[in-house]
Amino acid sequence: MKEIIRQISQQLQIGEKQVQDTLTLLEEGNTVPFIARYRKEMTKGLDEEQIRIVAENYDYQINLAKRKEDVQRLIEVQGKLTEEICKAIAACTKLSEVEDIYRPYQQKKKTRASEAEAKGLRPLADWLLALPVQKDVLKEAEKYVNDQVAHAEEALQGAKDIIAEIVSDDPQVRAKIRSSIERYGKIVTEARKGHHDDKKVYRMYYAYEEPLRLIAPHRIMAIDRGEKEKILRVSFSYDKDPIEKWVIHRILRHRSTSALNVLEDAVHDGLKRLAFPGVEREIRSEWSDRAKEKSIDVFSMNLERLLMQPPMKDKMILGLDPAFRTGCKLAVIDKTGEYLEVGVIYPHPPVNKKKESEEILLSLLRKYPIDIIAIGNGTASRESEQFIADMIRRYHLSLSYTLVSEAGASVYSASKLARDEFPDLHVEQRSAISIARRIQDPLSELIKIEPQAIGVGQYQHDLPAVRLKERLDFVVTKAVNRVGVNVNTASMELLRHISGLNASSAKAIVTYRKEHGKIHSREELMDVPKIGARSFEQAAGFLRVENSHEPLDRTSIHPESYALTEKVLTLLHIKKEQMGTSAACDAVKECDVHELCEKLHADVYTVQDILDSIAQPLRDYRDSYDGPLLRSDVLTMEDLHEGDELEGVVRNVVDFGAFVDIGLKEDGLIHISHMSTKRISHPSMVVAVGDIVKVWVNGIDSEKQKVQLSLLPVKSVK
Repeated sequence: MKEIIRQISQQLQIGEKQVQDTLTLLEEGNTVPFIARYRKEMTKGLDEEQIRIVAENYDYQINLAKRKEDVQRLIEVQGKLTEEICKAIAACTKLSEVEDIYRPYQQKKKTRASEAEAKGLRPLADWLLALPVQKDVLKEAEKYVNDQVAHAEEALQGAKDIIAEIVSDDPQVRAKIRSSIERYGKIVTEARKGHHDDKKVYRMYYAYEEPLRLIAPHRIMAIDRGEKEKILRVSFSYDKDPIEKWVIHRILRHRSTSALNVLEDAVHDGLKRLAFPGVEREIRSEWSDRAKEKSIDVFSMNLERLLMQPPMKDKMILGLDPAFRTGCKLAVIDKTGEYLEVGVIYPHPPVNKKKESEEILLSLLRKYPIDIIAIGNGTASRESEQFIADMIRRYHLSLSYTLVSEAGASVYSASKLARDEFPDLHVEQRSAISIARRIQDPLSELIKIEPQAIGVGQYQHDLPAVRLKERLDFVVTKAVNRVGVNVNTASMELLRHISGLNASSAKAIVTYRKEHGKIHSREELMDVPKIGARSFEQAAGFLRVENSHEPLDRTSIHPESYALTEKVLTLLHIKKEQMGTSAACDAVKECDVHELCEKLHADVYTVQDILDSIAQPLRDYRDSYDGPLLRSDVLTMEDLHEGDELEGVVRNVVDFGAFVDIGLKEDGLIHISHMSTKRISHPSMVVAVGDIVKVWVNGIDSEKQKVQLSLLPVKSVK
């Protein structure tokens, strides 16, 4: 246990006590959000991601230790365990290294070597490996001719098969091959004959090579997919001759032998037929796993920023789900998200009832004080945007519009959750409501959708489903708890992601609200069935009770710290009712945090969090991010010139750049090379999903309707 903690500490560059205390808290059943928010004094301020990594590393190290014990035991049962093997197993830091040591002792399926051993040819192989000097090899082989071995050449071939497998199974040989490929090897791709890449998606990989140590994860994902679709053939290029010479040299140990030619044949065969392909497969698998993990990281990062978009508070919104043939579905929602009216208009071909559509829309705008029109970015979105922009200009309307990603909206609209909420509406009408709610309260709306359907990652359909779901569920939980929820208005979907709650306890809260009316205090939560002392401890700080007689129930301060908070307020000469006022902010600014901690015998993390809540009791974590970009006019490809300066919204961040919505049908791409004058390792160092950015047009491909953008000023060519 101590060794595992030490390894995690070194790997994450944090103190061993931080690791130990974090693991203790997790073992006690505390959730990651609770530990990150309310046990900072124990973890020394580790955030959710660091705590997750500690937990995952611990699980890996436990599995590694268990596998080491298993392998040592399995080798010992065979009577082949030596002190050298024990030391080699103990030195392993990866599961793959342990498996390499175990490989020679593993029970194998039928192989050429196992068949030769079954014929009694192992002694001949051992004799050859003992490096005989003067004896005739073929004559020695004749001793093994029997009813199973027809002649000396067959005996010799069987011995070579055994030696080939010994060479292939040697951990040091495999380590040598691995090192050579990883340090000097290139990954090489070529187009397969008769492939069906009609859209030339993989054109750059038809004849491509790149050093393995330099290849980016997204290119590995592209190559893997091209190979899977039988478009590409993939191999490694590296110098195999030095490896073969090294293995021969290692066997001979500077000695001469009459078996030299036989041994060279066996080594060549063992490397070419077994070791080289085997290690190459392992490396491909490891690199693919790393690329997938990187893609999961990118997806998680983008999803978190998408969920953390600031809500458009106190706005009445008209959602518009665009389409051609079936019309544009409309839905008006009030300032609380309740839908008021739905409708449909047909401003586009083939129906083309533009005037009638204008009249319906104007009627809705007269009936309701709509602030913003949210347009889904799917089929017919740009035509719908043009239609709305023209109306705003022609009728001098005092409202704006914004384009909203509708990824996953159709998935939600057809779900049981949507049917239960809107049983009398059609799928398309539910979709229009969802689009409107996505800007009014993105977090509440987006968590209703399977994260995989939201579409803010790279190659998400190629990723391991279980691992992806684990990480994305973690991101959703992290986001919900960072923001907190109003216990009286939060949906069951929101509540079930709260620390300490699950689907059952979330449903119990919703049922309690229906039967008893609003919950009036955090203390009352203890009366809700399925909310025990443990659940209350983990959840209370993340559940806000807006109408509580206790002002602290509206804040992120945990009930366990109420007494301490009252002492802080007394020392600051501030009343609870003054929290959030300029007087409270001034008092917090002027106080000495460390002096307060000494007086109160409290830790600095808890006191600082209390002070932050006194200054901003109703602070929304999301307010520090950019809101949606509101527009009133439309942009076309013909309007653009290289060097034009524009404003756009980052829709997706991937390994090679970021896609930005500048108001065109297709998002423009900022390549990583056009993001900074300094070298950056990933676009996320500069931009994030939801950011409103100033960009310059760097290139225009009118035929493909593609625009290249830059975060760096580009000289105009007008």
